Amino acid sequence: MADSIQKYEQTHLNEVVAKIQQAIQKATKDVKTAETDSKAIDKNFSNEVRMNTSTYSGMMDTAISVRQQQQLLNERQNSWRHASQQLDVLKRLEKRPYFARIDFHEAGEKNDETIYIGLGSFSDTPEHFLIYDWRAPISSVYYDGKLGNVSYETPDGTQEVDVKLKRQFTIEDGTIVTIFDTDETIGDQMLLQALGNSSDTKMKSIVSTIQKEQNQIIRDTHSDLLFVQGAAGSGKTAAILQRVAYLLYRYRGHLTASQVIMFSPNQIFNDYVDQVLPELGEHNMVQMTYYQFTKRRIPNMDVETLQQRFEGKTDPVSKKIRQLENSLTYFKAVTKYAKHLETADMKFRNLVFREKPLADQERIREIYYSFNENYHLGNRLDATKETLLKSLNHRIGGEVRSKWAEKAVQSLNHEDLEKLYGGEPREFDDSDKEFKFLARKLVIKALQPVRNAIVHNRFLNINAQYVHFLRSVPHLIHLEKFGLTEADWQGYVEETIAGLKNHQISLNNTSAYLYLYDLIVGKKGERDMRYVFIDEIQDYTAFQLAYLKFNYPRAKFTLLGDLNQSIYSNENSTTLLAELSTMFDKDKTRVIQLEKSYRSTQQITDFTKEILKNGEAIEAFQREGELPVISVQATTDAAVKRVQRQLVQNQNDGESTAIIGKSVAACVQITDALRAAGEKVTLIRTENQRLAEGVVVVPSFLAKGLEFDAVIVWDASEKTYQDEDERQLLYTICSRAMHRLTVIATKQMSPLFDRVNSKLYTTD
Repeated sequence: MADSIQKYEQTHLNEVVAKIQQAIQKATKDVKTAETDSKAIDKNFSNEVRMNTSTYSGMMDTAISVRQQQQLLNERQNSWRHASQQLDVLKRLEKRPYFARIDFHEAGEKNDETIYIGLGSFSDTPEHFLIYDWRAPISSVYYDGKLGNVSYETPDGTQEVDVKLKRQFTIEDGTIVTIFDTDETIGDQMLLQALGNSSDTKMKSIVSTIQKEQNQIIRDTHSDLLFVQGAAGSGKTAAILQRVAYLLYRYRGHLTASQVIMFSPNQIFNDYVDQVLPELGEHNMVQMTYYQFTKRRIPNMDVETLQQRFEGKTDPVSKKIRQLENSLTYFKAVTKYAKHLETADMKFRNLVFREKPLADQERIREIYYSFNENYHLGNRLDATKETLLKSLNHRIGGEVRSKWAEKAVQSLNHEDLEKLYGGEPREFDDSDKEFKFLARKLVIKALQPVRNAIVHNRFLNINAQYVHFLRSVPHLIHLEKFGLTEADWQGYVEETIAGLKNHQISLNNTSAYLYLYDLIVGKKGERDMRYVFIDEIQDYTAFQLAYLKFNYPRAKFTLLGDLNQSIYSNENSTTLLAELSTMFDKDKTRVIQLEKSYRSTQQITDFTKEILKNGEAIEAFQREGELPVISVQATTDAAVKRVQRQLVQNQNDGESTAIIGKSVAACVQITDALRAAGEKVTLIRTENQRLAEGVVVVPSFLAKGLEFDAVIVWDASEKTYQDEDERQLLYTICSRAMHRLTVIATKQMSPLFDRVNSKLYTTD
């Protein structure tokens, strides 16, 4: 029976592949034709366009002719783009046309229907689909239901079908390797096969193994806020990337990749996932880190990096100040302070021309507050700019008669004169009129920097304004509610001022600094952005999230993370959910829990979850492997040799290895020691580096979202990990391992492993 099924399915596959190959030939021809047509139009452009600018009607004819040629060229380029995209899809389908088949009966129909599901759609006639895109409404049946009656959502409403067969395939280069029939969502055999593969420096798309709960995330179109809380390795990131692909497919023609933005934990992660959407036939969305988001707005400041944030102060007062800065209370305080600026306390800079104030701070303040109470922040600033520009224009006449202008005209050489005259006529009634013409040109040019300063709001003194806000905080917030005194806050303000003088600013301060500036200038946010995705949400603050919501006022938000993986142990992630609930409409908020961890073997998951105090909520997927190893060595040299032995074993078993240290300093230490011993390793020191093949050494705060075949935890000693609030960090590090975990310490193991049952690991 199995042989006949295999034979039937292989015959069907061969027929589909043959039709795909025919379509590839046609698409290749279409691409070449479109290319040739475009080049021909481009080449003949000058011959086809009739240039006639001597008369008005001639100019109109010329413009129409140019427009016709441009339209023709645009049509050909669109044809080429469409044919190229189609060719890309077909080439992907040729090797693995589909991964699933479902047979079902629809009420009112005579016969059962069979469909095959793959990475893209393919039809041999307009009405006959040989392969359905995994994102098509009917494909949801494959992911969501067992055999029997299953409902699925379509643009026309809910449909119901009776599912008779669910068949899964593994296909390599046009040959069926395995076939599974299952009544489950996704058969465990298929998932085990996918999870047993080695990790790579690039994340792969895994649409064939999407689980039911992940499918709910992918296809949600109703929620304004979709919050996904998932254990390490539960497939959060994969589901979210597939959600982006689904939305681009679902709203094709109404949504583009440029209207979707994803905030990632670091640049390494961006690089790791950048192939997933192209593999699914979509353009990558906009991707950036929160650091990049703020840094691009204040290029003249050195913004605190991930490493600096991770290694920042952990004394009790600093923790409380961060807790205050991170809160919605602080966000509301900035909003309230900005409102107050409509009536008093705006800070300005002098507008200087030729080293003298053209309009001093007092004059600008006078103008700013001269408008009635109907003028709010943005309008008030616009009206001030308009007044300043009018004043500048009036100034031109006076400056034309000034001595500096006279001297400047007299010192003009022939080349300068040519530039000033440009294409304008040079016939003047007398030398006085010529002088005024040239002097006016020079004055306008000299005043241009002042005009730019007005237009670009450079007369605002945002640094002084921000410092004034910081000094005002004790009047806006009850500091004692955060366990702080005015003296504590004053010390912090002085520290921040010293940083600003050196062009340095913390990541927390950038959010408040930019939010205050945006309120003052009346910025309304990027209203074209439709979807915002934020990964590793536990490392964001409520203030940052409120500021992102302010920046993308029309977007729907998808937030995903694991509150067990907060690597910034001095910041409180547990209040995040409560604060989020006040930012979004509760009726349009959906929370999805992903408790099953797929990344690691059962042995590694059982070990890592016991590091946590509430780890019992994490469920391991039943993929067997070896127990994690804890190795305590007497000296650092002995620990380095133990790492070397582990590297040899991993290499012999074909396992890629990441050595994860707590800090950059710890990673430099082990890298130098291994290189001195002749080992080849790549140190990932900053987030701007790329993952490399072979052994990599990664600091803990850059390992977020990544996975490796084998992980060696370097220096998990008592002196390195001793604080209770470092449990989440240690859990994050250990949960990067897919197949093998080795924890190495010197002298004394970290007490944070004391909770782990000794039966869940071996020692050497």
